Amino acid sequence: MNKRKICVVTGTRAEYGLLYWLMKEIEADNDLELQLIITGMHLSPEFGLTYKEIEKDFKIDKKIEMLLSSDTPIGISKSMGLAQISFAEAYEELNSDMLVVLGDRYEIFSAVSAAMIARVPIAHLHGGETTEGAFDESIRHSITKMSHLHFVATEEYRNRVVQLGEHPSKVFNVGGMGIENIKRLKLLSKEAFEKSINFKLNKKNILLTFHPVTLEKSTSSQQVKELLEVIDGLKDTTIIFTKANSDTDGRVINNIIDEYVSKNSHKSISFTSLGQLRYLSALQFIDAMVGNSSSGLAEAPSFKIGTINIGDRQKGRIMADSIINCKNDNKSIQKAFKQLYSNNFQKVLKKIKNPYGNGCASKKILKEIKKIDLTNMLKKSFFNIKID
Repeated sequence: MNKRKICVVTGTRAEYGLLYWLMKEIEADNDLELQLIITGMHLSPEFGLTYKEIEKDFKIDKKIEMLLSSDTPIGISKSMGLAQISFAEAYEELNSDMLVVLGDRYEIFSAVSAAMIARVPIAHLHGGETTEGAFDESIRHSITKMSHLHFVATEEYRNRVVQLGEHPSKVFNVGGMGIENIKRLKLLSKEAFEKSINFKLNKKNILLTFHPVTLEKSTSSQQVKELLEVIDGLKDTTIIFTKANSDTDGRVINNIIDEYVSKNSHKSISFTSLGQLRYLSALQFIDAMVGNSSSGLAEAPSFKIGTINIGDRQKGRIMADSIINCKNDNKSIQKAFKQLYSNNFQKVLKKIKNPYGNGCASKKILKEIKKIDLTNMLKKSFFNIKID
């Protein structure tokens, strides 16, 4: 019997971390063959050439260069076009039986568009979510409509995918992918973590990630400056920055971070990519995740730490009680920090449960992609929900 060829695409450090255990499960299965396509930020020197880390874990079948030296709207659209051309060629050569993708980024949209035309069945992870402040929202729902199998993180997200017309028998609530890393990775001790980043932690410590809010025009620099003004006033605090992604205005944010760290090297340090092990290890020793990364919602609650979620980028996602939502202005951010360190909030943190499941997603996904009949999978009918 021929092995079923499962092609996985990854374009960012965060998404690779989420896909890692699923790829390990596919690789170890006697009935499946893992094919891996690397693209986007993984191949960019500016974003740390993270494909080199991936090569230590897996054989890479294809590298698809697509990022131009511009993160303007025109640059992003051109990158998407380049990617779609190369993905079409890759699928022709690899002859994949199924494509597995996660999330909502523009390079994944290109990968899925090409797969749909190439008649490759598509399994989509983390659909049905909403992020009202980013164009990821539209991309995510578009990917859902092009996909044939859906693995979502909560029951509410499952309902939303069904509401988009996908058949309930093809939509599975498997929980969030990030929790699996927390359960299966052996995280670093405090001493080992400090050594790995070559920096000492302080009495208080925060991890800060701020990505562009892609549906707002020219607000990235102002928003980051407001945040840094507040951060600068924090006493006895180490700030660990992880840099912004390649969305529109990502470079603007990263330049401001670089400038801040160069002036405040005694209390701050920045990384293009911490990597999954250092990143999750950091969450053991910090007081809060600050910024607008989805990780503050998905992974941080498992460590019973606070998240200061700034602005609208994650608006619409399911949130634990450990999330403090605030606006982008100085006053709101100051108020959020005051709440974070209050006795009442610290008591709340001790009882937090992560709403994104128990960390067994990969095995559940593997089971379904093994047993699904591919014969008529490409023919989809719109599932109508009954409205009373």
